[in-house]
Parts: sequence; structure tokens; C-alpha cells
Amino acid sequence: MTIGKFSAGIGALIYKESNDTYLILKRSLEKDFAAGAWECVTGRVDQGEGFEDALHREVREELGIEVKPLFVLGTTHFYRGAERPENELVGIVYCCSSPNPDELRLSKEHTEFRWVRAPEVREVTGGDHPAEEWLMRVIERAELMRRHYPSLLMRQHQLEGFELDS
Repeated sequence: MTIGKFSAGIGALIYKESNDTYLILKRSLEKDFAAGAWECVTGRVDQGEGFEDALHREVREELGIEVKPLFVLGTTHFYRGAERPENELVGIVYCCSSPNPDELRLSKEHTEFRWVRAPEVREVTGGDHPAEEWLMRVIERAELMRRHYPSLLMRQHQLEGFELDS
């Protein structure tokens, strides 16, 4: 494969412990990629920005709330459109909590939001779009990891984050 440019991104799946639900967002029909599909918070990492800085910035821009990363769900690699270097994106997906989840306000990037339990995701989204299939896999992974991730380690991540700064 030819070496080219690619973008870095983040995903933020927000979990509300009080009612065991995850936040899902419906992308605006004006979006250039996956318009109208359900997703979690997603966004690109800006030049000079780390993954966690991007995580916090994207959540503030899209929802107006603060989050604390609980654990890393995994990495992602995909193309936003045709498989060309300028469409390639690699990223990290976090599971997060928020001290103020009920104060969220949607930006123009989304038209709707819902707090859903894991078994309800397919019913709400329909799973008709590849982005929604991805969202369901992300939530399934979050369910598994929440049950088995060491609570002491999760608290440590909330306090210190994941960045290994120089």
C-alpha cells in the first residue's frame, strides 16, 4: 500500500451508571458521512492535540458536558468514503462517565439523543447502517468490559487518564 496521510480520531461512549444506559446520538442529515445514522460521540484529533484532549474537546463541542474516561474500549481503523489515503482514519474509543450527564445539549452535528440499555440498541437504531453495526459492537464490548474491568484500575484511569506524557 502507498504511504499517505491519515487522520486520527476518538470515540466516546458515555455510560450513565444511575440507570445502566448508554448515550446514543443521531447524526444530522447534513453530515457528509453516515448522515442520519446513530453513533456515540466521534471526532478527529487536531494537529498538536493528544487523544484525551481531543476526547474532552469533542464531547464539549457536541454535548456541552464534561466526561471522565473509564477505560479504553479499543482501536478503530476505517475509511470515511472511498479507500483513499485522505479518507483513512485510525482512532481510539473510550468508555466514559459524566458528572453532569443530564445537562447535555446537542450541537448541530446531531438531531436527537437517547439513553438506552444495551439490549435496546438494535431496537432503537435498526442497525441498518455500518456505523450503527459498529455502535452495537462498541456497546457490547463496553458491557463486557464494565463487568470485568478491575474497579481499582478504573478509578486510577479516572484520576490520571491514559496519556503517557513525556
